[in-house]
Amino acid sequence: MKKQTRRKFAAAFKAKVALEAVKDQQTLAELAEKFEVNPIMISRWKAELLANMGSVFGKSGKVDEP
Repeated sequence: MKKQTRRKFAAAFKAKVALEAVKDQQTLAELAEKFEVNPIMISRWKAELLANMGSVFGKSGKVDEP
């Protein structure tokens, strides 16, 4: 019997799926079927994207608050 291992997803794939989830044009179930991923994983990736999207613009090390 072959041991089943967890699937590993590239960061770019996770970002793509999470961005689709943020757009709210399709339900999580539809996205899960489209990308062949569990809807719970999509919601986790979406939450992680939303929590960390501010770091995308803060790479220079300087903070310029308006």
